[in-house]
Amino acid sequence: MSITLHHFVVDQQTIASTEKVRNLGVDFDSEMNMRAHIAKTAQTCFYHLRRLHQIRRLLGRDVACTVVTALVLSRIDYCNAVLSGLPQSTIAPLQRVLNAAARVVCGLRPRDHVTDALIRLHWLPVAARIEFKLCLLVYQAINGLAPSHITDMLQLVSTFGPPSHAKKADTVKTFKKRLKTFLFCKHYGDI
Repeated sequence: MSITLHHFVVDQQTIASTEKVRNLGVDFDSEMNMRAHIAKTAQTCFYHLRRLHQIRRLLGRDVACTVVTALVLSRIDYCNAVLSGLPQSTIAPLQRVLNAAARVVCGLRPRDHVTDALIRLHWLPVAARIEFKLCLLVYQAINGLAPSHITDMLQLVSTFGPPSHAKKADTVKTFKKRLKTFLFCKHYGDI
């Protein structure tokens, strides 16, 4: 689909619209479907995974996991709250990156099934990682640990919900642990 670009005049300055903009490392496209950001993130992650795959046999699993966490998982998780509400088909490239990362760390072949590896690594699927980030932001806002511009956007509607055990946590660390356990069971079943 082609987007018609417009020009705006503000204080005698002409400003041209654009197909996409980058803010804090996140690419926003004119349709706000986040496909440009996801594609760029996936491309960068696959680049690092290909490079790591070349030296993987020289590294132990723990070192490989640390490198993947630093170069790949950090990119998947960076500002992923903006991906909330997107269809699974849109975030699928990021899940493919996560699957490939698990294969590299665990030494699996490209066609090997990856769910068991994700479970062994204790990595949440991408959709759950997004949900985790949003829940953490809400927890911090409710408990006065978030900036006011986030806290001011929230209105408490209910004190009940599925991860109510997690919501009752006294500390952020406890909340994160309980929430990850809840999401892990939700996505992988009781293991």
